[in-house]
Amino acid sequence: MSGRVVAVKVTAGEQVDKGAPLLVLEAMKMHLAITAAAAGKVVELRVAEGEQVRPRQLLARLELAAPAGA
Repeated sequence: MSGRVVAVKVTAGEQVDKGAPLLVLEAMKMHLAITAAAAGKVVELRVAEGEQVRPRQLLARLELAAPAGA
């Protein structure tokens, strides 16, 4: 969905758990938290606070954590 980044909650290189907030977008007068789909390391952030984003735009890239026992 189109919107504006109002907060970036992580930095590149940071480890995150599944469900951790990554970004907050404002769209249609609502704030939407973008969360990590899985545990891993934030490899790249492609947006900054105040930036406009469009549908299907890649906002951040995670390197998934190795499964326990692997």
